[in-house]
Amino acid sequence: MNMLNHEIRVAIFDDFLEAFAKIPRAQQKKVNSFIRKFRLDPTAKSINYEPIHDFVDKNLRTVRIDQAYRAIVLRPEAGNVYVLLWVDHHDEALAWAKHKKVSIHPETGALQMLAADKVSAAVQEVASAAPTAAQPLFEALRDRELSRLGVPEEMVPTVRGLTGMEGLDAIRATLPAEASEFLFYVAEGEPYEDVVKAAALAAANSEQKEASIDVEDFAAALDRGASKRRFVVIHDDEELEAMLDAPLEKWRVFLHPSQRRLVERSWNGPVRVLGGAGTGKTVVAMHRAVYLARKLFTAPGDRVLFTTFTTNLAADIRSNLEKLCGPEVLERIKVTHLDALVGELLKGAGYDYRIMYWGGASGLLERYWDEALTLADTSSVPASFYRDEWSLVIQPQGCLTWEDYKRAKRTGRGVRLSRAQRKRHWEVFDEYRRLLEQHRLREPEDAMRDVTKMVESGAVTANYKSVLVDEAQDMSTAAFTLLRALIPEEANDMFIVGDGHQRIYRKKVVLGRAGVKIVGRSHRLKVNYRTTDEIRRFAVALLEGVEVDDLDSGVDSSKGYKSLMHGEPPEVKVLETFEQEVDALAAWITADDPSKACVVTRTNKARNLYADMLEARGLAVMRVKRSARDDRSKQGVRIATMHRVKGLEFERVAICGANDADVPLAVALASSADQEVREDKM
Repeated sequence: MNMLNHEIRVAIFDDFLEAFAKIPRAQQKKVNSFIRKFRLDPTAKSINYEPIHDFVDKNLRTVRIDQAYRAIVLRPEAGNVYVLLWVDHHDEALAWAKHKKVSIHPETGALQMLAADKVSAAVQEVASAAPTAAQPLFEALRDRELSRLGVPEEMVPTVRGLTGMEGLDAIRATLPAEASEFLFYVAEGEPYEDVVKAAALAAANSEQKEASIDVEDFAAALDRGASKRRFVVIHDDEELEAMLDAPLEKWRVFLHPSQRRLVERSWNGPVRVLGGAGTGKTVVAMHRAVYLARKLFTAPGDRVLFTTFTTNLAADIRSNLEKLCGPEVLERIKVTHLDALVGELLKGAGYDYRIMYWGGASGLLERYWDEALTLADTSSVPASFYRDEWSLVIQPQGCLTWEDYKRAKRTGRGVRLSRAQRKRHWEVFDEYRRLLEQHRLREPEDAMRDVTKMVESGAVTANYKSVLVDEAQDMSTAAFTLLRALIPEEANDMFIVGDGHQRIYRKKVVLGRAGVKIVGRSHRLKVNYRTTDEIRRFAVALLEGVEVDDLDSGVDSSKGYKSLMHGEPPEVKVLETFEQEVDALAAWITADDPSKACVVTRTNKARNLYADMLEARGLAVMRVKRSARDDRSKQGVRIATMHRVKGLEFERVAICGANDADVPLAVALASSADQEVREDKM
C-alpha cells in the first residue's frame, strides 16, 4: 500500500452542485455557511458525522445542515479526504445515498460513483432484453480489457450481455462517464488499443507516472485526470464562492481529461483544436486563456489576446471569462473581435482610409463595384462571375496586381480561364481597386493586409505573448497572416479552435499558407456536452456525404462525434400560413420560461417581422444584435439570425421560416451562375 497523503483535502462532486441549486434559497445560505466552515476544518467537533447502517458504502456519512437538511459526505476510514456528494431534505438525502458507492477503479485509478440498485436493475434488464442468438457487442474483449476501459467490476457482466448500441445507450447513466464513452468508441469500430491508450491518458495523474494503483488512496485518486471530470478539490474561498454562485455552470469547474490536457500542456508552437458543435472548444479556449494569464505570462506588461469573428460572441466570451478568473488575471486577457482589433491597431498609425463593408448603410462599395463592372466582358461570363472571382480568388489570395492574379490559384471555380481572359477580366478588378484608392476606402481584408505590413515593418506594435482564436473556420487567410505577424513565434504562441462543419462565412483558410504551422499539434474533441444525441443526429444528417475541410488543406471527419445526453428528438412542425406559424410559436414560447428560449431566422428582415408579430401578441422580445452581448438578466424571448446565434447557448430553440425560399436562401444561390460555387454555397 502506498503512503497515504495526510494533507486534509476537501472536494466537491459535480452532482452536489445540482442538488444545491434545487434546494430553497434559505437553505442554500445555510449550506454556503456550512461549507465555508467545513472547508477550513472538516475534523471540527461541531461537525457530527453520522454513519447509517443500511448504506451500501460504509465510507458515506450524513452531516447536519439544519433541523431538516442533511449533506452526504464521503469520509474514508484511511487518509484525510472529505468529499461533499449531495445535499437535500433529510429523508431525500438518505434515500439518495442508500445505494451509492464511491470507489477507486483498480485499473484506471479514477474515483467512480455507482448506484448499486441501478447496477442490479441494469443487469436484469440487459439479460432479459438480449436475443438468445444475438452476438454480444463486446464479445472480442476479455474481462481485463473491459476493465482497462474503466468498466467497474460489478458491471462487467452487464456490459458482456449487450448486443447492440441501444443497450449501451440504455445503461449509459449507470456506467461511469469515462467507461460509457470508451465503450462507445470501441463499439463504433475504433481500434481497441487506440481507445485504451486514450483511457490511460484520461486517467493519468499529471504530476507523476504511477507504477500501481492503491484502491484505498483517495487523495491520489482525486489528482487523476479522469476523477477531475466529476470531482474538484477546493483550494480557497474565492473558488468555492464562484462555484456556489453559479452551481449549474459546471463548465467553469469540470473539464473532460482530453480538454484538460489541451488547456494545461506547454506547446512548442501553434495548436489547432477541431470538434463538432457542443464539444467545448470555446470552453477549452477560455480555460486556456486563463491558464496562460495565470501560470505562464505573468510578467508586468504580458498580455494574452483572445479573438473571434463577431462582436456579440466576443462580448459573450468576455462575460464568461469574468466568471472564470479574478480581475488581476482578466486584466492580462484582451478579448476583442477581429474587426475591432484591426481598427484599434490602425487607430494611432495615421491610417487615412475608411474601412467599409458590403451591405453597409452607405452602399459605397456596391456603387464603385457597379461602376467598375461597366468594363466587364458580360458577353462571355455573367456579372455574377466577377463578384465570385473577387471574393473567392482575388481577396483571399491578396491579388493587388495583374502579376498576382496571373499566378493565383482558382481551385473550386467551375469557369476555366485562359491567360487572355484573365487579363481582360483583370481590368474590372483593377478599376475597382483604383476607385477605392481614389476615395480612400478599404475593404476589411485589405485593411488587414495593410496593418500586417505595418506590424512587420515595426510601425505598429501590440506586444501580445499569445493569441487564442475562436470560430477559426470563419477567419480568412489575411486574418491569420495578421495574427501570425502580431505574435512572436515561440512556445504557447497560438491556440486555434474551430470546425469546418459550422462555417457560416465561406472563408476557407489553409493555416500553413498564413505561416501558422500546426504539424504534429492538431487535436479533435469528440464528445458533445451541450446538446442531446437526438439533436446531434438530426443536425449532422444534413451534412452526410459532404466533404468538409480541416482548416489546413486536409479533410475533417465527424467519426466518433457523440453526445452523452439524451432527450426528445427535434420536432418538425409544418403550418399552412404565417399567422398559424406565429400562433404556434407564441404557444411554444409561453410553455416554459421565455427567457430560456431563442427564435432563429435566416435573415434580419425575417427576424424583425417575427419579433414584431410576437410583440403584437404581448410577448417581451429581445433582439440579439451584432454589436452587443445578450444580457441574460433582461426578460423576454431571444430572437436572432442564424449568423448572430452562432456560439450562443439556450435551453430551447425554434428555427422559423424554414421554407424553400429562405433555407437555403434562394437569392444567395441565384447570385452565382457557377455550378461549383452554387454547390459550395449550398
